[in-house]
Amino acid sequence: MTELQAVLWDMDGTLVDSERLWDVSLADLAAHLGGTLSAATREDLVGSSLRRSVSTVRAEVGLDPGDAAGVEADGRWLIERTKVLFAHDLPWRPGAPEALAAVRASGLPTALVTSTYRELTDVALDSIGRGFFDVTVCGDEVSATKPDPAPYRRAAELLGVDVTACVAVEDSPTGTRSAVAAGATVLVVPAEVAVPPGERRVLRESLVGVTVDDLREVLRSGAPVRGDHRTRADVH
Repeated sequence: MTELQAVLWDMDGTLVDSERLWDVSLADLAAHLGGTLSAATREDLVGSSLRRSVSTVRAEVGLDPGDAAGVEADGRWLIERTKVLFAHDLPWRPGAPEALAAVRASGLPTALVTSTYRELTDVALDSIGRGFFDVTVCGDEVSATKPDPAPYRRAAELLGVDVTACVAVEDSPTGTRSAVAAGATVLVVPAEVAVPPGERRVLRESLVGVTVDDLREVLRSGAPVRGDHRTRADVH
């Protein structure tokens, strides 16, 4: 029987309600570029990398998404706008601080695995607390970002654990695909976008009441954690 070796946490939409702040900054970027961002395009960008987000916004407003200099400049604008939002209003997702504290108290190794770039993640960590994580892996520190498995594989490597003995906690389809592709089992707590059931994933409405024993059970059996019977995932 596989024992839980580590917990790998996503950030945006999972621990903090930062996707709502990205709503603001991405809409502001579109306005800065002379256009507007549709709801459908914004939904498609949940959990995406900075570069893909900027390129998509540029395409939406009629600018060349392949213009490297333009993408770089607009990415810098987006980072600076989002830093202001992160520094002043970064609310927790329900149950997140208690779940983080419970895992940390258990002594299990932990990682933060996010598509957000390092300089923005460091701003967010001022609110979340760096002490909850043994390592952090950011979107500009890996060869490919979510949904590629590289971020989660890198986190497991840094922790010195087997990724197949890890539970990742995610909120988006993009992040869930990344963790599953890496070999982790995923506790999915959808925020802005629905995540379909599938291989090695367990869906739950919130992190409220989640315990370390619940996470161990997610890894062992794939059965829903206590108090939530929405989905039973396939376990392989």
